[in-house]
Amino acid sequence: MNSIDDFIRILRDELGLAVESDDLRRGLDDVNGWDSVHLLALVTVLERVTGTRVSLPDALEATSLEQLYTVVSGRRPSPAS
Repeated sequence: MNSIDDFIRILRDELGLAVESDDLRRGLDDVNGWDSVHLLALVTVLERVTGTRVSLPDALEATSLEQLYTVVSGRRPSPAS
């Protein structure tokens, strides 16, 4: 996973969520179709894709997809995203 676009692609292709870049800053409860099972599935997929472990406590503290991206990638999305 090299970019926020890759992250969005994973959300769409692996989890079946119809998300756009505008959805990244929404609270997770406001993301259409999101539930707690998606968080566990996403962490699993991201660990497989990136080859690195994701901190589950940090992922659980995330309140938006953007924060989850930061937890996994260690970087914030660019403002153009």
